[in-house]
Amino acid sequence: MAEVTYLEALRQGLFEEMERDKEVLILGQDVGKYGGAFKVTEGFQERFGEARVIDTPISEAAIVGAAAGAAHMGMRPVVEMQFMDFISCAYDMLTNYVATARYRAGLSTPIVVRGPSGGYVRGGPFHSQNPEAAFFHTPGLKLVCPATARDAKGLIKAAIRDDDPVIYFEHKYLYRRIKEDLPEGDEILTPIGQARVANEGTDLTIVTWSAMVWKALESAEIIEKEDGASVEVLDLRTLLPMDDEAIIASVRKTNKVLIVHEDTRTGGVAGEIAARINEKAFEWLDGPIMRVTAHDTPVPYAPPLEDFVLPQTEDVVKSARWLLAY
Repeated sequence: MAEVTYLEALRQGLFEEMERDKEVLILGQDVGKYGGAFKVTEGFQERFGEARVIDTPISEAAIVGAAAGAAHMGMRPVVEMQFMDFISCAYDMLTNYVATARYRAGLSTPIVVRGPSGGYVRGGPFHSQNPEAAFFHTPGLKLVCPATARDAKGLIKAAIRDDDPVIYFEHKYLYRRIKEDLPEGDEILTPIGQARVANEGTDLTIVTWSAMVWKALESAEIIEKEDGASVEVLDLRTLLPMDDEAIIASVRKTNKVLIVHEDTRTGGVAGEIAARINEKAFEWLDGPIMRVTAHDTPVPYAPPLEDFVLPQTEDVVKSARWLLAY
């Protein structure tokens, strides 16, 4: 066993898939000689060559379009968005072309679009977004959001092997902060579409994903120590497809639900989760479905303002206590 960071686990997954399958290639801005903005692909071009680790112009739409064409020809491209904020430049290509290619023409499009998302790093409004909700509405795409080092590795491998397009959100705050012992040389695959119970509980369920898993776990620990209540934390891992069965099973068990996500509130994924619970598990609820999210504003650069806008552990604890007392 070796302790590796979230970033290193991701690197391992990418490297192993490049070694395993010669059709896997990486393309994006500065992914080659520079090794990527966060050094995820450092050394890859030296190992696999410029034909498989390709530095591109600054044009997200062109990068995704080139990857789609390569995928149609049997390759498995992995596109790096230098920051996920700029995936909006490829929105047309991803939603109008990539997501519909199988439906329109029977074309398999096994591409992965991956990159750093999220705040808490004082990155300001252009480098702190969680744009998953913008693609959550699009049939044909898969969305994954790993919270642990094991899942960072397991989900990137599963995403590369998937025959449909996957958008893979890596939380930059977790890159070097989260560490985990992973077996050397062992095959780690995390199934796309399968949630995990990160903490067993009986009195309240927190449904969450990505970096918010860690705030939920911290909140659960505080509530257990100070209030004597048992909080279950459900890490969705995948937003599309969503593990409805795991959500409903937890609701039936605890009867109260708090949904936590870092993205803004209005139109966020929490609303869809709440609707599904209402449709499938209303009779098991002993209180209203609550949300803890970011405020409806761009992410500020100033540290005190960013801390106010983004959800904090104390926000989760406060809402959980209100719901537990309902």
